[in-house]
Amino acid sequence: MADGAQEISSSTLPPAESGVEECWTEIDGARMRYLRAGSGPPLILLHGLMGYAFSWRYTMPALAPYATIYAPDMLGAGFSDRPAGLDHSMRATARRMVRFILHVILHFSEQPGISSFDLLGTSHGGAVAIMAAEQCLAEPRLRLRKLVLVAPVNPYSAHGRYLGPFLGSAAGSALFRMTIARMTFLFRYGHRRLYGSRGNIPPGALQGYMAPLAIPGLFEHALSIFRTWTCDLRQLEAALPKLREIPTLLLWGDLDRAVYASSAAPLAKHFADSQTIVFPGIGHLPYEECPEEFNRALIQFLTREKLPG
Repeated sequence: MADGAQEISSSTLPPAESGVEECWTEIDGARMRYLRAGSGPPLILLHGLMGYAFSWRYTMPALAPYATIYAPDMLGAGFSDRPAGLDHSMRATARRMVRFILHVILHFSEQPGISSFDLLGTSHGGAVAIMAAEQCLAEPRLRLRKLVLVAPVNPYSAHGRYLGPFLGSAAGSALFRMTIARMTFLFRYGHRRLYGSRGNIPPGALQGYMAPLAIPGLFEHALSIFRTWTCDLRQLEAALPKLREIPTLLLWGDLDRAVYASSAAPLAKHFADSQTIVFPGIGHLPYEECPEEFNRALIQFLTREKLPG
């Protein structure tokens, strides 16, 4: 399917911000939705587990003057297709993201041969970004300039090493289906725990994240990710040393209950040129909880521009 803004059938889809274009493309025979905004060097934003491009509603308008931003709904998530049997391991998902990056850069670039870009990933999308960065090293048409990891899933957060494999087991998957997949109040509870405090939850956030539930298969997509969790973490740790020379920014909230901020220090050791910013009183979603501080840090890192305040 050709690129371009199209209507989506679900009336529950949150409206895009002003200046943000809704686009569609095809990856591996499935339809992928993404948002596009701004002008300048390409910046790819990868959402986390159970998230989608909606996560970047405060980031895209702020970064649009500095970059051309592409925010996909990964296959299986958001309002993209949910193909049955698709491999959702981190490595396979990263391969699809590299193909997506190649597509949008080659499709929209006004200067043939320009193939450099910046990459940001959060939570599970942060782990996918790490794997995609490794794969880009072998792709001559792409050059990753800078990497931004927002509370990324990583091998050094003990909480994730045990919870993921449990949910990927037969017993854990059955428990998940009997509880969260059937009892939407548990979805609300889990959503609240991603924030440092209830006061940090933006208006409409819960409704926005629940909107893709109108399309069957979202929970099965999450469970398929957990099935390869242990193997994925091993591959992730093996990939990290290869990224040593890529300038990297690590962003975390000190009250993160999903991926512990204590894992930032061992993760940072893999990068020769890295900066770590931990936001006080903030949980797993700093781009929503403290968007002004988050966007300021991101702009400064990507442009090396000192902003007032």
